[in-house]
Amino acid sequence: MSKQHHPVGRVSPKGVTRQDVEPPAHEDVGLRINVGLRFANPTYGTGWVLTTVGDFCPFKYGKGLPERDRKVGLVPVISSAGHVGYHSTAHVLSSGIVIGRKGTVGSITFSERPFWPIDTTFFVEDDPIRRDIRFTYYLLTTLGLSQMNTDSAVPGLNRDNAHVLAVKVPPIWEQRAIASTLQSLDDRITLLRETNATLEAIAQALFKSWFVDFDPVRARMEGRLPVGMDEATAALFPDSFEESELGFVPRGWRVGTVGEFFVLTMGQSPPGDTYNETGDGLPFYQGRTDFGFRFPTQRIFCTAPARLAEVGDTLVSVRAPVGDINMAIEKCCLGRGVAGIRHPKGFNSFVFYLSQTLRQQFDIFDTEGTVFGSINKKDFQALSVIEPHQTVLQAFDDVAGVIDKRVIENEEQIRTLSTLRDTLLPRLISGQLRLPEAEVVINESLP
Repeated sequence: MSKQHHPVGRVSPKGVTRQDVEPPAHEDVGLRINVGLRFANPTYGTGWVLTTVGDFCPFKYGKGLPERDRKVGLVPVISSAGHVGYHSTAHVLSSGIVIGRKGTVGSITFSERPFWPIDTTFFVEDDPIRRDIRFTYYLLTTLGLSQMNTDSAVPGLNRDNAHVLAVKVPPIWEQRAIASTLQSLDDRITLLRETNATLEAIAQALFKSWFVDFDPVRARMEGRLPVGMDEATAALFPDSFEESELGFVPRGWRVGTVGEFFVLTMGQSPPGDTYNETGDGLPFYQGRTDFGFRFPTQRIFCTAPARLAEVGDTLVSVRAPVGDINMAIEKCCLGRGVAGIRHPKGFNSFVFYLSQTLRQQFDIFDTEGTVFGSINKKDFQALSVIEPHQTVLQAFDDVAGVIDKRVIENEEQIRTLSTLRDTLLPRLISGQLRLPEAEVVINESLP
């Protein structure tokens, strides 16, 4: 009888099955060299055992919970798409992992507290005697479950197919140590993201005060110094309003359109044979699916870009849906679902926060009864905006620009940490890299 071989799951940081050691060419060269040397001769520790997903962390079926049946509470409700709401009681009374069964097949969501996985999912509950739940979460992310769709009509993950995947697992103490190392990187990423959210909220509040609520103008009308503003900056603002087609605006500020005041570049998709995932050419952003919290995520590159955005340009989704906003952190190629917008004299921070205030105008183009929402160049250029005096624009960018510079620095740290985590994760989880070696790599790769 022939020996039975279990399929071994393995997946790259981008979810594409691969076993090579070398990270993608566009990643940091120093990191690539360090990690490559460490991975040259993988070894496995004692106590590691070959088992299957079904034996180590069996999947259980989620339970239906229609939105109409949910009661007010703090228990996360999790679908294959992630968190979708809250409920008053939990179906799983521990921390655990939710795996997409239908819909977003193979998605993996970790819950630190009791939760309710709905019927489009599987779940793994905590069992601290048999396995570390964090290690199990990281392990599952390396198995390529999203590539195991078995239903062409309705995407689905077959539990039996997942259960027979072979995995190597270390003793429980080593599971905890590996999970702790990876979680420390995730915690740093989370902190940086939270910091960026706070920084952006500060800049948004400043923009709203100056250019939406016109607080400095109102303060000068009342003969007082605007809160938190020195006299020199306050003197840049008018001390009265005048009527316009947009209502009352600060006296002397111009009312016009995007086309009058800004440079607008509508994206255009280059030939398909110029695309690649190996880092050749410029990052290519096709639409909202590439957008992140503030900056797009690099997935596709293009060797023959047709329309470009420069560093600091505001990026706007112009197709299904219209009006999502990001900022270019590097020179990039714009696909047909994205437009780039900039002020002729710079003022990148002002343009970015101004674009966020155009949401109500953008929404019109998502609800006009067309097959899918979109906005063309003519309509985009016709959107109404207010342009303050350039001395005021400069003053705002002097303040908000410092905040945005910090956001960019944090984003660069996030990308470094994410690359490091995604490179180390499959090797630590599989035993190809030992913890002492991983700690050296981390220390060498981070400032």
